[in-house]
Amino acid sequence: MPVIRRHSDVWLFLLVAFGASWLIALPLWTGPFSPGAFQLVGMVMMFTPSLGVLAVWLIRRRGTPFKEWARATGLTLGPDRSTTAPLLVAALLGVPVLVAVALLASAAVGAVSLDVAGLSLYREQLGAALDKVPLDPQVMYALQIVQAVLIAPFINAIPAFGEEWGWRGWLLPRLLGDPAVAPVHQVGSVPAAGSVPAVAQVPGGSSAGMTGPGERRPAPVWPAPVWPALVLSGVIWGLWHAPLTLKGYNYPALGAWAAVLFIGFCVIFGALLGWLRLRSRSVWPAVIAHGSINAVAGQALLLGDADAPPNAALAGITGIVGWVLLAAVVLAVYRLRPVAVPR
Repeated sequence: MPVIRRHSDVWLFLLVAFGASWLIALPLWTGPFSPGAFQLVGMVMMFTPSLGVLAVWLIRRRGTPFKEWARATGLTLGPDRSTTAPLLVAALLGVPVLVAVALLASAAVGAVSLDVAGLSLYREQLGAALDKVPLDPQVMYALQIVQAVLIAPFINAIPAFGEEWGWRGWLLPRLLGDPAVAPVHQVGSVPAAGSVPAVAQVPGGSSAGMTGPGERRPAPVWPAPVWPALVLSGVIWGLWHAPLTLKGYNYPALGAWAAVLFIGFCVIFGALLGWLRLRSRSVWPAVIAHGSINAVAGQALLLGDADAPPNAALAGITGIVGWVLLAAVVLAVYRLRPVAVPR
């Protein structure tokens, strides 16, 4: 029970985020649905983690000014905009580069057969609409790629923010022991091995603890190691997708097993999003990266051959080949540009 009480804000967040997502997705489980309805449900679901953040603020952090809460959960551009701005550009342009490299690597290992000249898979997707399109399919595909790289991430940023404010904005710092996002009475709980204590500031600028008669003294806050928090937040993020992935989302050939496979992608890509969040102290680079991958990942696979459709479990950025690439990038950025645990 003490453990549950200590983390009651996390349980509240998860209850709201997961409960609301299943409630929204209920129509998918109670009757037939169209692909359009599937996409609509998925988009609305993306706002449920932000509902969880609001629930924690209203119930567990009553009295915390929203301006302070917004800064703690990454709604600003961070303390150093000269750091955040390049990361926003890297998120916008770097994700399409990773998607392209993952596609080429997939082709190199035989996980996908490309048909760049004929665009047979893209033509198949267009179906009957192909005859009504005034543009050559290659020109139209090129325009769609430009739109997916430069425009769609900003449109997708609206629902992507709904997720990222929850997963990277609040949950990741909370798992790392950031006192700015935890209930005030929880600071100074349990030390993590090898960590350095920080002084917890409570709303209003006072510190927890006692310094003398009638005075409070600073209490140590022990931040958690980075990697366990990244993995745990990624697993939670992957499990949250279950209302969709149990229906084969992203890996239709796998059916319900897609839910298991997608957790692996969420852990690895979530670590990259976490690096953007921790490096900038802002949620917005992660929002743009999330919006970008949602825009370009599917478009890239449309370069495949209709006679030998790509195996989504292996090919592309969300397949096993993409995991290897993302894992290499994650290890590189954390080594070359280390991040500090929030204090």
